Amino acid sequence: MTKSKKTITVVYANEAPPKSLTKSIFLAGPTPRSKEVPSWRPEALRILEKHGYDGVVFVPETSDGKWREDYVGQVEWEERCLNIADCILFWVPREMTTMPALTTNSEWGMWQNSGKVVFGAPLEAVSVRYQRYYAEKLRVPHFTSLEETILGALEYVGDGALRIDGERDVPLYIWETPHFQAWYAAQKGAGNRLDGAKVEWTFRAGPQKKFVFFWALHVNMHITKENRNKTNEVVVGRPDVATIVMYRRGTTPDDSDIVLVREFRSPASTEDGFVWEVPGGSSFKPKDDQLALATDECYEETGLRVDARRMRRHESRQMVATLSSHKAHLFSVEITDEELAQLRSFEGVARGVLEDSERTYVEILKLSDIRKRPDIDWSVLGMILSVLTP
Repeated sequence: MTKSKKTITVVYANEAPPKSLTKSIFLAGPTPRSKEVPSWRPEALRILEKHGYDGVVFVPETSDGKWREDYVGQVEWEERCLNIADCILFWVPREMTTMPALTTNSEWGMWQNSGKVVFGAPLEAVSVRYQRYYAEKLRVPHFTSLEETILGALEYVGDGALRIDGERDVPLYIWETPHFQAWYAAQKGAGNRLDGAKVEWTFRAGPQKKFVFFWALHVNMHITKENRNKTNEVVVGRPDVATIVMYRRGTTPDDSDIVLVREFRSPASTEDGFVWEVPGGSSFKPKDDQLALATDECYEETGLRVDARRMRRHESRQMVATLSSHKAHLFSVEITDEELAQLRSFEGVARGVLEDSERTYVEILKLSDIRKRPDIDWSVLGMILSVLTP
C-alpha cells in the first residue's frame, strides 16, 4: 500500500485494504497488457488528487507494473475490493486491439444495478452502446470524459463515513441509512461486533430510485456474551413503520369493533392473496415524528382524519425479529359511533396511494372474529390485544 502526497490512499492489486476508511473508489475498466499501451489509471489518480480526494482508491494493477502469475489471487482481490468499494468507477476507453475490456464487460454486468457505480466512456470508444443503454435505463450517472466521470464518483461518495475492520464491508449507501444505523446501534449496545458483511440485495424507492428502502446483508456477527461468531443469517433492513389500532370498545374486548385495512400483498400466503392489517406504513422520506406519520397513514388508508392529539402512543417493537430489523411504532385511537358509521360507509372503496399501486379497503371486524381468522397474522393480533387488554 502506498500513499500519493499524503492525500489519497492507493491500494494496488494484491495489497491489503486499510483497516479503516471513510470513502473508497474502485477504478474498474480495461487494463493494458502491453508496456507500449499506457494505462488510464495514473491520470485518474492525478485528477482525483487535483480535486482534493482524500479517500481510498483501489487500483487493479500492480504498483510496479509487473503482472504476477497468480490469476486466482488477482480475481479474488478484485472481488473483495469491489465489494468493499463505496463507488465503482467504470471508465471504458475501449479499443479492440489494445484494450478490448472483455473482463470489464462481465464486471459491468455484475455491478451495473448495484446502485454504487458511475460509468464513463469517450465518444470514440467502440462497442459501448449496450453499456450506455443500461446506464441510462438504470439511472447510472454516465459521462464521456474521464474527469467528468471522476467528478461524478466524488459527488457520489461525498464526505464519507468512518468504518473500521468488518464495518468496511458495508458500503456508504447502506451505512448512511437511518434503518441500518438503528440496527447497528442496537447490536453495538448489546456489546456485539460486526466482523464482516456482504450485500445480497437492495430495493430502491422515491424520485429517481435514489432512496435505499430495503437492504439485505449477509453478516458475520461476533456475539460477545457467547464469545462466538454467527455467520449463517441475513439481516433485512427497511424504515420503521407507524401503525394505528382504531377501535370502538365493546362491553368486553372480544365485542370491540376493530378497523382493519384489506390489501393485496405479494408475499401473502393467504387463500386470496390479501392481508388484513391495522392501518400503517412508512415513507422513503424519513420522519422524526412517528405520530405525524401515523395520522397521515390513518387518513391515507381509511379516509378518516383523526386529530393527532387523540392518538395514544404505545411501545415500539420488532415485528419479525428473526429476519427484519425494523420496528413498528404502535398508536391507538378510540373512535366515536359517528366515526365508526362513517368508516362503515367507506367499506369497498379503494384507498391508499393509487399511483404507487397501493389499494386498501376498510374492513371492520369484532375482535372475536379476528381471533378466528387465519389470514390475520400474529403481529397484527398482538398489537390489537396489546391495546385492548391490560
